[in-house]
Amino acid sequence: MKKPPCPMPIEKRAKQFMPFAALTGLTEALEAKEHVTVPRILLSDEMAEALDRKMHLLQKGLLATVVYYHEREYVKITGVVSRIDQTSRILQIVQTKILFDDIVEVHLA
Repeated sequence: MKKPPCPMPIEKRAKQFMPFAALTGLTEALEAKEHVTVPRILLSDEMAEALDRKMHLLQKGLLATVVYYHEREYVKITGVVSRIDQTSRILQIVQTKILFDDIVEVHLA
């Protein structure tokens, strides 16, 4: 009588089903390719004046929503204003520092 074959150890069996990435970095490259670059908006005089009025209303501790240009796209952030630096022209919402020149919208809560 013939002895049945020894079953494959679990460790080796699991390796059979592991994903194989022949082209490492392909997924990241495709994701980067899918990213759409958005051109920067040029504010009209009226929009710039309205934005300036809202910027002057900002105070430390207020809740605000800000839309700003960052790394070729527009980002919307809502949070507490933690710092306004008129000299460096930086607005800080919680831990995010935003240059005044990158801001296109401000909404006070």
